[in-house]
Amino acid sequence: MSSAGDARQDRQGSGGHPDEPHAAGGLGSRLNWLRAGVLGANDGVVSTAGLVVGVAGANATSTELLTAGLAGLLAGSLSMATGEYVSVSTQRDSERAALAVERRELAATPEAELDELTDLYVAKGLTPRLARQVAVELTAHDPLAAHAEAELGIDPEELTNPWHAAWASFTAFTVGAVLPLLAIVLPPADLRVLVTVVAVLTALAACGWGSARLGNAPVRPAVVRNVAGGALAMAITYAAGVLLHASTG
Repeated sequence: MSSAGDARQDRQGSGGHPDEPHAAGGLGSRLNWLRAGVLGANDGVVSTAGLVVGVAGANATSTELLTAGLAGLLAGSLSMATGEYVSVSTQRDSERAALAVERRELAATPEAELDELTDLYVAKGLTPRLARQVAVELTAHDPLAAHAEAELGIDPEELTNPWHAAWASFTAFTVGAVLPLLAIVLPPADLRVLVTVVAVLTALAACGWGSARLGNAPVRPAVVRNVAGGALAMAITYAAGVLLHASTG
């Protein structure tokens, strides 16, 4: 979630155009959504690969593998979507409550709120005189937006939509899960585990590279962690499947 609406950009008191911080915040938000999509797809790859490889270790037929894979895909994607919807709805409710408090304070004590906004910009590094000027001008333009962004880190016009978050998680997980599902059911029986492992590790390397690039983090450690984690998950579930088949077969 996965997370997607946590990016918060501080308004820079540099005398720039008021829309510039919003543009930067919007870019950060879009990057967070994209990063969440990459990580959601990564979850779909790992969980579904672990499931189908484990079932394959129990010497399952192609029909049984397809059934298990589809069940895992649906269960995982719906779980991701539900969890994201609940999480983002809770965040949105909290943001709305904070904005409601800010509205009441602006209506009841506007001068005190102006002083508070001035102090916030002074704390960001502006001189008291310039901070007061910025606070006055932004308050005249949109007092709620000015206070919400500087004090709460919230853009009242860009609250995260929980339905968008749910659909994004559902889609990302499903896209990731399709790869190991196809890789396990399409090849011949004697090659399907090998094909699945190669396809999954390649996809995980790509996901690790993508998440690292989006987060401006070192690529190599992210790829190694991703590939090692996926390989370990498949090894454990495959071994469990083999042991189960040996004990019951």
